[in-house]
Amino acid sequence: MISVDSTAGTVTLSRSVDAALPGDYSLRFSRGTGHARLGEVVGQTDFSVTRRVITVDFGELAKARRGRLSGWFYLGPAEFGHTFAEVLIETELGPAPAWLVPAEPPSGRWVIQVHGRAVSREETLRAIPVFRDAGYTSLLISYRNDPDAPRSLDGRYGLGDTEWHDVDAALRFAADNGATDIVLMGWSMGGATVLQAVTRSDLAGLVRGIVLDSPVVDWVTALRYQGELRNLPNPVRSAALVLIGNSWARRLTGQLAPIDLPRLNFVRRSGELNLPILLMHSDDDGFVPSTASRALAEARPDIVTYEAFTVAAHTRLWNYDRERWNAAIAGWLGAIAT
Repeated sequence: MISVDSTAGTVTLSRSVDAALPGDYSLRFSRGTGHARLGEVVGQTDFSVTRRVITVDFGELAKARRGRLSGWFYLGPAEFGHTFAEVLIETELGPAPAWLVPAEPPSGRWVIQVHGRAVSREETLRAIPVFRDAGYTSLLISYRNDPDAPRSLDGRYGLGDTEWHDVDAALRFAADNGATDIVLMGWSMGGATVLQAVTRSDLAGLVRGIVLDSPVVDWVTALRYQGELRNLPNPVRSAALVLIGNSWARRLTGQLAPIDLPRLNFVRRSGELNLPILLMHSDDDGFVPSTASRALAEARPDIVTYEAFTVAAHTRLWNYDRERWNAAIAGWLGAIAT
């Protein structure tokens, strides 16, 4: 529930973990017809959280009664005041839209930004400034089964085991347009996807490094954790993993092909990685536990720079502490450039 104090410039939300999290967030209200940006918490009770309203972008916040907090603080690349273009990347399933924000001056250094599962490329907008300051062109992609991208035959997410083909297409687009030195960055399932790309793409030689925000490093760990949150018995969790990994179960899963879960485990496959990795994860992540990320960092301290957060939740590290998030990326980019 929402109540607005227009005089004080605040909005009061029903208390939840997300509502009380420090930082800056978006509030989508009135069934998505309104959008506001909220700042710091200015008051709390046992049942509510009051936050400062930074701006109302559209809609009538004063009339809103329900809304949803989001980490997608920005609405589009035009907000940054830089030249950008809407481009189409030719994937094996058809053209997929992407935003291209060129570096100034032009540079062969590119970053390809890959969003998480069941969201969209708006999630990746927050990374444009830090990469542009470092001289990178940003390519913010969509991939199969996004609302604005081509649909796969089964219409199912492949947990990175199929979506990496669209990152491969983005690598080809970047190379065809002057990229010589590419960083891949992924959020959540986007992290699993870029890890597949760097180990399976013929163009992986163009990739200089990887940045991961709240990534799925091992899907078995993540899926078991989500089953625990839903209070599913261990036999049920184990059965679900068997189903999605076997072709005979496709009538139950709806998947055209099984998902190779061992191939998606980069704790076990850590020895196959040979690129610098900046890995950022929060220990209170309520969707993808940080345990696999920490295990990868411990297995490969020679290539992994681990930035541990404690109270930033899932994919909201920038929202919680954008100065630290930006500094971690900027410092890592400087290190791999030497």
